[in-house]
Amino acid sequence: MIFTIAARELKALFLSPLAWSILAVVQFLLAYLFLAQIDTYMMFAPRLAGMEDAPGVTDIVVMPLLGNAAVILLLVAPLITMRVLSEERRNRTLSLLMSAPVSMTEIVLGKYLGILVFFMVMLGLLALMALSLLAGTDLDLGKVASGLLGLALLVGAFSAAGLYMSSLTEQPTIAAVSSFGLLLLLWIINWAGGSGAAAVSGLFSYLSLVGHYESLLKGLFNSTDVVYYLLFILTFLVLSIQRLDANRLPH
Repeated sequence: MIFTIAARELKALFLSPLAWSILAVVQFLLAYLFLAQIDTYMMFAPRLAGMEDAPGVTDIVVMPLLGNAAVILLLVAPLITMRVLSEERRNRTLSLLMSAPVSMTEIVLGKYLGILVFFMVMLGLLALMALSLLAGTDLDLGKVASGLLGLALLVGAFSAAGLYMSSLTEQPTIAAVSSFGLLLLLWIINWAGGSGAAAVSGLFSYLSLVGHYESLLKGLFNSTDVVYYLLFILTFLVLSIQRLDANRLPH
């Protein structure tokens, strides 16, 4: 049933003009940034040729592209996740889904998987954009893989948080705004600990979504970063399941 619900959610996304519009706008922005980074590289190529240990195409073009993609997806993710549960609740179709012989866990995982596949399509197009550079130059494929893994985990975290916020309200707009606020807070939370005590600063740095992504973006694969994202995703999926369980029976 999980895959059935995921396929239904994915179909609903691709039948939505909003999803196609977001996909088109995101690809246009990423293509523009990609070409801008190539132009930057070409501008500095003569200077880089005479430098020892000069940064290559991977560092100047691909990594900044992945960094910019994370910011764009931070803005986009709430728009994709806002209607997943809130619109079903508003249209009274969520109660029908709950009355079907499926568990809350299957509903949440199915919805989450559908959203994730949509974002993976987006990341696949981004990966093809970066890998197209192999036609004319060499890339540090290990660093590219690390960056793409980090972006996939980051998007997974965005989707899980957005799904939970969507479960709290009937209004998609409220779900989108609250999701963006939560994600933005978790993005910049390490700023607050910069001048505080070492323990507080360390805690805020660990909770920051961007801190773990930056490590992977540098090609530094650390299991701590991967575990952080997996725990983040699991936490918000469990919260979503509990929220639906609490609403299964009328008060």
